[in-house]
Amino acid sequence: MARELSLEELVERTGEPVKHLRRWRSLGLIGGDGRKGLDLRDVERVRLFQLFLRRGIRLEAIARSVKEGQLGQMLERHMQEMFPQTGAAYSLAEAAEVVGMEAETLRGLVEASGLFDPGEELYEEDVEAIRRMKLALDVGFPREALVQMARVYGDTLGRAAEAGQRLFHFYVHERLRATGLSGRELVERTVAIGEQTGPLVEPTILYFYRRAFARASREDIVMHLAEDAGLLETGEVPGQLRVAVVFVDLSSFTPLTAAMGDLKAVEVLERLSDLVRKAVARWEGRVVKQIGDAFMLVFPDPRSAVACTVEVEEKAAGEPQFPAARLGLHWGPVLYREGDYLGSTVNIAARLASEAERHQVLVTAAVRKEASGLAGVEFAPLGKRQLKGLTDDLELFEVRRAEAGAREKAIDPVCGMELGPAEVAARLSVEGTERQFCSQQCLQTFVAAPERYSR
Repeated sequence: MARELSLEELVERTGEPVKHLRRWRSLGLIGGDGRKGLDLRDVERVRLFQLFLRRGIRLEAIARSVKEGQLGQMLERHMQEMFPQTGAAYSLAEAAEVVGMEAETLRGLVEASGLFDPGEELYEEDVEAIRRMKLALDVGFPREALVQMARVYGDTLGRAAEAGQRLFHFYVHERLRATGLSGRELVERTVAIGEQTGPLVEPTILYFYRRAFARASREDIVMHLAEDAGLLETGEVPGQLRVAVVFVDLSSFTPLTAAMGDLKAVEVLERLSDLVRKAVARWEGRVVKQIGDAFMLVFPDPRSAVACTVEVEEKAAGEPQFPAARLGLHWGPVLYREGDYLGSTVNIAARLASEAERHQVLVTAAVRKEASGLAGVEFAPLGKRQLKGLTDDLELFEVRRAEAGAREKAIDPVCGMELGPAEVAARLSVEGTERQFCSQQCLQTFVAAPERYSR
């Protein structure tokens, strides 16, 4: 069981004034469940109630829902998940002493993960995890690498946990509510489904990790052999390597969102994400991250990267009612840190994507040199250009299919969608020029302020 806390300790841990905590206690919000004192469960309760109050939920409504509504059941289940441990509780310093690790080293690892609250007690499960980290240090895994690993695991699995909770809420709980369920019945049905699906989560995460590890291991074997063959330079600091970095984004995405709304924009992004990920998997690359409509991709070699960019652009161009893609690609040295790639190579690739026009794949001379001779692809010289934020001019090339077919698509002047002949929903002649639109909505927006969309 968690050790008891005084009211003063609860104030220190949560920052909530003592008069508020006394009021909350009188309402049965803390120190309940038949307990005489306070403990760590009350710390979690206070933090939850603080969130409720900041979101505009009144204290009386919280107390009523705890006593009579669904919040009481939800809190009980949440506490079971948060505090399943039995046995001794340890402070961070005590846990470090038990496993023989320096307290500051453990503190750095705990803070790097971002998954522990200040002053949170640790239990046997935590101590066992710390022992494993200590073993990694003992066999030669450097502290800085372990800190990076803690950040990657914390960020990645934090995102996975959030996705699990959010998707369950939106697609299970809210759909049950839409059928007319409410109150205790809604909670019971939701909990019943959660009890069936909950045990599936950890094995599924482990399954995906093992699949991803197998792919990463394959690439690591190639890296070892390349080093032995003298094909890779040895970096002065850990994490230096050469990769091909690709950025993909959509032209006119901001006006599309403004004209069509967030839901339509998300549908477009889902279509882009699907075709990008399929192409990346085919060409042995990896999606590093997605920010809005921009994707950052990495490949171990430029030839695979070029082939993938051509495929992505062609697939996007073939999508019905879809914005044009723009892509930038550079090959060069990067620093690998916390699951991400940093350095000027990344910056140049991003700038190239920003410089690219509709349907354009821009690459540097370094890419052209390494990927020359790629079947079915040609590199059209564009001369030297000054890119924003870069001091030196770069010699650029446009990647094209050797036998590219002609594109016969109109561009909606409002949202930027590209339209085939059968996809045009409305037409308007303006001063002898025909404008074509994806919807009546875009036509009406144009008519209301045509000067905004003149080209």
